[in-house]
Amino acid sequence: MPVTEKKENNHNILSIDIGGTSIKACILNAKGDLISEFKKVPTPNKATPHDVLSCIQELANTLSKDFDKISIGFPGYVKCGRVQTAVNLAADKWIDIDLAQQVSDIFGRQVRLVNDADQQALGIVSGKGFEIVFTVGTGFGTALVFDGDLLPHLELAHLPINKTKDYDDYIGDKAFQKIGKEKWNERLQRIIEIYKTVFNYDTLYIGGGNSKEITLTLDHNIKLVSNKDGIKGGAKLWDLEEKYHVFTNHPNKN
Repeated sequence: MPVTEKKENNHNILSIDIGGTSIKACILNAKGDLISEFKKVPTPNKATPHDVLSCIQELANTLSKDFDKISIGFPGYVKCGRVQTAVNLAADKWIDIDLAQQVSDIFGRQVRLVNDADQQALGIVSGKGFEIVFTVGTGFGTALVFDGDLLPHLELAHLPINKTKDYDDYIGDKAFQKIGKEKWNERLQRIIEIYKTVFNYDTLYIGGGNSKEITLTLDHNIKLVSNKDGIKGGAKLWDLEEKYHVFTNHPNKN
């Protein structure tokens, strides 16, 4: 059923999570409750901006509720609504792309666009102390939150972990497929130990498509979460002030 015509005083949010494997979407109310189906479509191989925009339109047309705003989590570095990097998509096509503005113009709605791990963190964390979110899927995503406030995004996935690999190479899905579950879990354990030492976090949350493959015995302050939990961060994204480096795109009126 396609999206209905916009109604006055509608505060619903179309929340989108773009991943290297699938693109997910749902409609949230202002409190972050799902009020529509949770839908997803496969992410096209080496997806370009045109591919991603087409998937977003396809998903929106399947949802039965109207929306007033749009939140998007993107797997790369985002600054002021513009994508700067997208290593797990068609990387050379995503340099300084105004994705938020393009989505805003298609739907005639305001849009906020952030890194996908940052958006998921807003939907997951407790708001107490220093909390970190990992996403282990196509690549390795991270978000840092202190007392509920989203900290500036760092592309920690591209820090080197040895002489030849960064974290994306080391723990991403290509590595999982190559080395298998047992060795992949050993690598994840190593990363967790590094983060314990470097960040001394209060709580660590692990999500993403490969989180279901975790066989480790996790510490009491490490929790597994789902994409469905994380997409709720699309509502909290609108509670943030622009001092948290979240930029709102508005439809062009020209």
